[in-house]
Order: sequence, then structure tokens, then C-alpha cells
Amino acid sequence: MVVIILLSGLSLLALAYLAALVRTAQARGALSVKPEAILLGAVTAFFDTLGIGAFAPTTAWLKLRRMIPDSYLPAVLNAGHCLPTMAQALIFINLVKVDPALLAACIVSAGAGATVGAPIVVRLPIRVVQGVVGAALLIAAVLYALANLSLMPGGGQALSLPTGFFVLAVAAHFVMGALMTFGIGLYAPSLILLSLLGLDPKAAFPIMMGACAFLMPVSSFRFIRTERIDLRVVLGLAIGGIPAVLLAAFVVKSLPLVALRWGVVAVVLYAAAVLLIAAAKPADEPAAATA
Repeated sequence: MVVIILLSGLSLLALAYLAALVRTAQARGALSVKPEAILLGAVTAFFDTLGIGAFAPTTAWLKLRRMIPDSYLPAVLNAGHCLPTMAQALIFINLVKVDPALLAACIVSAGAGATVGAPIVVRLPIRVVQGVVGAALLIAAVLYALANLSLMPGGGQALSLPTGFFVLAVAAHFVMGALMTFGIGLYAPSLILLSLLGLDPKAAFPIMMGACAFLMPVSSFRFIRTERIDLRVVLGLAIGGIPAVLLAAFVVKSLPLVALRWGVVAVVLYAAAVLLIAAAKPADEPAAATA
């Protein structure tokens, strides 16, 4: 019953967000989607579905190509990857078994965190955004490297958690939900935490995807109304991402990802360094990239 409610609610939320996104883009004359953003959305969403994560590679590419100003990153990442992530959640919540109470509690907690975080992010100075996202990219690079070196937690076989760990997981997802609005991906920390607590890593997928799928529209409804966003890139990421999610989930399913992760580590480290250097510049120097 809980799963049916979650899937129904997620479907309605996806339709509402899609309508709001298209309506806002049309009102701003931003329906001319950038082809490069479509390709970027397809590539990042494809590997996101296989467990690589989308925020860090997307941030790296947007930064390397100077497609948007740095201050736009949190809004573009959340709003652009929102619909592909919702597609992932609809698939994995339905296919992978996990304790429904844990699933629902983590989703609600992450959504509450995003509700708190989004209003803060849209008002932050650009140098703070650059610093936070740059630090997040460094953490992401470390996590990718640890995964390649087989130093990530292996996890257990449980599909539920005892009370103490249950409460810890729910509280942690509130923090992760707030950090998502800064452009800090939830997938890796959620997977690591739940695995350390003894949950089967496969059972973590519907939790982390479901949490992102519900929290991202919560924050993105606000983000798409701000001025610090490029809706052409957002639409491109969504258009390219949704079919890529379906391809990865139902056709490819798994790929050897070690070499890809090392490539991502190199690109992400470069983007992190550029952002952190920009954040450290004196206030009278231009810190943002130009569109």
C-alpha cells in the first residue's frame, strides 16, 4: 500500500512539475533547447541510473564548457535532473524490495530538508555557492576513487534497519536533502550510509532515488521561478535524460564502470579546482563564469 501511494504521488508530482517547467520556460521565451544540454542530459542520466551519479559530472561539464554562470549551478542541477530522477524512482521503487516504512520515512525527511535548503541557496552570494559546490566535487572525486579501489562499504543483506539505525538514516536524509539544493548529490552519501548500517546496497537504490525524486521538485518549483537559472539547459537535461534512464534501466542494466570513474575523477577534480579558485578570489574580481 505504501509503495502504491508513493508511486501515485510521484506520478502526479512529475506531471505538475513538467507543466510548471514548460509554462515558465514558455513565459520567458526559453523553449529553444540547447542541443549540447540534451546530449549532456542523456550521458549523465544514463550513468546516473547505473550508480555513477549525475551532479558531479554535469557540474564538471557545465564548468568546463562555461555554459552557465557558477551561481546557476544549484538551480540547473536540481531542476534539470529532476524529471530523469523521477523516472528512475518510478522504476526502482516498483522493482526493488525494501522496508516500505524506511523508504517512506527517508523520502519525507529528504523532502523536508530540501524545503529548508532551497530558500537559503537562492539568496547565497555566488562565492559561497562556488565554494560549497567546489568542496562537494572534491568529496565526489574521493568517493569515485574509493569505489574504484574497492574501499567503499560492501553493505549487508538486510532490507530493513533496527530502530536506532532507522532513526539515524532518516535524520541523515534530512541533511542530505538540504545539501542537494546546493548541488551536492545525494546518491553516494546515501548509498554509503545505508550500506554501513547493514542494508543491502541494492535496497538502497529505491531509497536514494525516491528521496531525490520527491525532494528535487520540492526545491525545483522554487528554482525555476528564480532569475539564477538557464531554462534552456534545464529542458535539455530533462529531454535527454528521460530516454537515457529507460535505456540504462531496461536494456543495458550494468557496464564495467571502473575506467569511466577514473575519467570522472580527473574531470571533477579540475572543475572543483576552478570553482574553489574562483570562490577564493577577492570580492572586487569577477568570480562567475559568463553564459
